[in-house]
Amino acid sequence: MSNDLMEIKEELIREKYTAAESLLDGFDHTPRLAKPKAGAAPAKERSPGIGTRRRFRSTTPGLVTKSTARAEGVHIINRVQENDDSTVLMSPMQANVLHSLRRALAVSMVVADQFADHTGLSQLLKDNLEGGLAASRKSEFTELLAASSVISLHVFANMASYLLANAHADASDVNVEVGEVEEVLTDNAQLALTGALWELDQDLAIFATSEDKLVPTVTAFLEQLMEKVSLRASNMPRLDAFTSVNYRVEEDDFQISGFMPSARGNSSKLTMTFKKPNEIVGNHIAKYQAMKLAKMIMAYDFDRKLNPFVELGGFIFTFMGDGKPGTGKTILIQMMAGLINDYCNNAGYPFRYQNLSTESIDSYQGKSAQNAKAFFNNVIDPNVIGFGTIDDIDQLAGKRGDRQSSAGQLEITAVLMESFAGANTVVRGNCTFGMFSNYPENVDDALRQRAGARFLVDGPQTREDYIDILHILMGKNHKIPVGEHELFETQQIKRAVARSFEAHSKPQEDGLIRVYEDTTKQLGKLDTLAKIGTYLDNIQNVDERFTGRAIKNITDAIKVRAMDFELPDEWMENPDLFLFKDYDTKKNMIGDLSVPITVDMVLQEINRYADSEFRYADKSDEVAIENMVREYGRQEEAKKRYLKGKK
Repeated sequence: MSNDLMEIKEELIREKYTAAESLLDGFDHTPRLAKPKAGAAPAKERSPGIGTRRRFRSTTPGLVTKSTARAEGVHIINRVQENDDSTVLMSPMQANVLHSLRRALAVSMVVADQFADHTGLSQLLKDNLEGGLAASRKSEFTELLAASSVISLHVFANMASYLLANAHADASDVNVEVGEVEEVLTDNAQLALTGALWELDQDLAIFATSEDKLVPTVTAFLEQLMEKVSLRASNMPRLDAFTSVNYRVEEDDFQISGFMPSARGNSSKLTMTFKKPNEIVGNHIAKYQAMKLAKMIMAYDFDRKLNPFVELGGFIFTFMGDGKPGTGKTILIQMMAGLINDYCNNAGYPFRYQNLSTESIDSYQGKSAQNAKAFFNNVIDPNVIGFGTIDDIDQLAGKRGDRQSSAGQLEITAVLMESFAGANTVVRGNCTFGMFSNYPENVDDALRQRAGARFLVDGPQTREDYIDILHILMGKNHKIPVGEHELFETQQIKRAVARSFEAHSKPQEDGLIRVYEDTTKQLGKLDTLAKIGTYLDNIQNVDERFTGRAIKNITDAIKVRAMDFELPDEWMENPDLFLFKDYDTKKNMIGDLSVPITVDMVLQEINRYADSEFRYADKSDEVAIENMVREYGRQEEAKKRYLKGKK
């Protein structure tokens, strides 16, 4: 177990089972923020004539509450059993749902108790019960109660969702939309749980009309609850005692890391056609970086929940692959996913691949954002090796200020921007995200600049490239001689990459060439940080989008070059040589392979990045001009036809 994990002892969890069962059996609650839903009648008694346990009452010391209970109560157990014809026995699925809810409630109560002990809330509750709470501490008392409430709600929803996902991953393809959760109360942890269960009871009554809808309804509610609680917690004080500690429930292999949802560490089923590196012609830098990144991800340490490459520098969390149609973006995805999949299979690691497609754009307000967030959370799960792709991102994510962008596209843009480089983004090094586009100039500038690396996918470029790709695609059903050509001689990766990097020693885009020539004419060879900094400033004077984020992306790329090596193939083939080593050993082994940063590396990466930005800007302006010219032409033709018709 990692040293930064605090174990939640099993005996403490089981001590809370009685209180959790009482909540599920029955309690009274008067809604304060939400309204009862039409058609959500009280749950029917399952065994008429047999008495049930008394309804749940407040057991939190230090809280004295007035009873505003309705005559009818909330009975989750009875409600869960309503969706089948049996009057006595539960189905295995119903029993599992209730067991998952009970265990999640118990764990949330334990975490709330530990939070109260660590923050002094326990003593404040005692003082309040005895009537001795100082007036100067009432504000602190209220804030801690609110913090305890959102912690209880998140842990409950997070763990219940995790347990149900584990037990019912393939149970149903039914999709249920329960809508926004409204009864999120922050008076105290106990009232928060009863409010959430009251609303769950309402949703079960409306949506769980058959057993195949039971788990989808519960999980949909839990996801909405987590989202609402996370939003509420984002601007609340006194949460450090919870967010600064990682908890673990050993028996369930469940980890609590702040308000981050925890998905089950299982692999996704891949049906794509994998490609080998030797099946890709051209695209030397993109192919080389993809191969390096596939091995980098495998250095992730599941105990420490961290990758040594993140600590040492040089890990690529997000990258942009752009090029003309047909130059090989799809085949690059297939190659990288295939490499990671094979490495994970060999090491026994769970691998999860997911693509965010245009199907994620939804006309229902907020649903597109929810789809994008679910995609991100699924890939970033610290219990798996993840690879997320966003193909044709120019169609999927809207460009702010563009009247052609739909509300759903703009929602996806906002989520991706926050997820890739937001205040709460945690880069562990277990996953990477690739954005791909034929028209990167149509991608929102701020979103595009969140791509830490640029992969120019330019396809075959030379005579040798075209002969090699023709040979591959022709297959073996012919006897046509190759002729005067050494097959794949120019595709040797190290030589090809060296040539590609060297080509960026000077800029390639016209606009950047002028800046480079003016700077070198003024300063001479760019061989000091001061001269290079002047070059960067001159670029910014020409392109105002060349901001501090661009400099960060460039320095990250330089650090990647300092790690300009591929982890040996034998380290992937025999996991004992590297993958199964402890974190510090892997870190030292990687450090021994790193190379010093040189001036050439710095200039090449500046030019590579700036070239791409100038290329995007030129294309964007040209496209805009062409569209305006076309529109003026249409207006002129329409005017001629109109005047002709008036005669």
